[in-house]
Amino acid sequence: MDVSSENAMYGDIEYDIGEFLQNIEMDCSFPIRKEIVRNDTFKEGFENIRWTETETERIYTIENSAYKIQSVGVSRAIDIIQKYGLPNNKQCKVIVTRLDIPELSLTYNPSTGSDSLLKKHWNASYEVGDSWKEVKKEKKKNSSQYKVDILIYPQLSFQNMDITKIYQVMFTLNPAVEVSLWQGMKLTGQVILPLFVDTKGYAAYSPLNKKVRPGFITLAQRFRLPYNIKGKAAIGFFNQSQHGIDLQLFRPFKDERFSLEGKLGYTGWGYWNGFSYKYNEQYQWTWSVGGNFYWPQYDVQFSLKAEKYLMGEKGVRFDMIRHFKYASVGFYAMKAKEAKSNGGFLFQVALPPYKQKRHKYIPRVSSSMNMGIIYNAGNERVYYKKYRSETSDKLMEENGFNPLYIENKLLN
Repeated sequence: MDVSSENAMYGDIEYDIGEFLQNIEMDCSFPIRKEIVRNDTFKEGFENIRWTETETERIYTIENSAYKIQSVGVSRAIDIIQKYGLPNNKQCKVIVTRLDIPELSLTYNPSTGSDSLLKKHWNASYEVGDSWKEVKKEKKKNSSQYKVDILIYPQLSFQNMDITKIYQVMFTLNPAVEVSLWQGMKLTGQVILPLFVDTKGYAAYSPLNKKVRPGFITLAQRFRLPYNIKGKAAIGFFNQSQHGIDLQLFRPFKDERFSLEGKLGYTGWGYWNGFSYKYNEQYQWTWSVGGNFYWPQYDVQFSLKAEKYLMGEKGVRFDMIRHFKYASVGFYAMKAKEAKSNGGFLFQVALPPYKQKRHKYIPRVSSSMNMGIIYNAGNERVYYKKYRSETSDKLMEENGFNPLYIENKLLN
């Protein structure tokens, strides 16, 4: 037998085995299929993996922590499940979690056509139904609890406030330690390391910008309520020199192109002088409430919100953002009664490496998920100020759990 015929024979054997595994009914009498899916998703770096089966459906949970692009990670998990883990005569549901809190689901309905394994048969939705109640009782494989990430957040700031210079620049590297403590809970501690601070710009405006100092120090609890309401409550030290508490809620409509969201904060002002924190005892309420429309054909998101900002002014903000695979780009406009109109553009881009698995409980060191810039065309320095309550509060990262976006990327 020559080499070519030998390879051909092995190829036929592999095909026959694969066809056998694909067509055999995968129920409790055939547990090897369950283990193949669990082991393969584990090897790919997925966490909080569960599996169960009812009379009407087979249910999996997966959490992507290895791929920075959520749609890429979800697509890889679907590939594995399509190859080894689909039932023959019932639907299959995959629940995607974040910190072991359900974010969205993908449901496969069996097809009799020759293209039955194509990803177009998967429907993504914020709805998880009773499936989560069934599967969350199962034992997890590769839990995310107590695992540590050390993420390096680069930050570039520039302003044009001096006619003698084109731009005044500040560049910092801000490493953060992020730990999952229990279901939905994340602890973040960050340090700001100034690498370059323009002496006639940011350093003159605030000499403290040249000092090493803490950044975000937060405890944030994610949760899910009935009627597909998702939320997050945070406490700690935020950006924009704010400390306090923050609550965020999100509610999609039945037509999931439309959604409502709100944010409420009770914060005070303070600043870090090195590692000494100075603050006043005055606190204020800020809020934001509005609606979103997502245009899935072009992955464009429109949002309109009424907001109260840190200086107490109230106004409206409109955003239009186009989401690509590795970047998000958009425009915004704002108007408050006490301030002149303002606007500009923003973008965020994912940072490599795009895949990096955790290895047991060894801290994973990597770049942040993405980096972005907001350009303030109106040169407004006082009004329209808002804070973020976590390092991960970024539009690109949040859109990664949008089922319409996920479904589009599965098809493409």
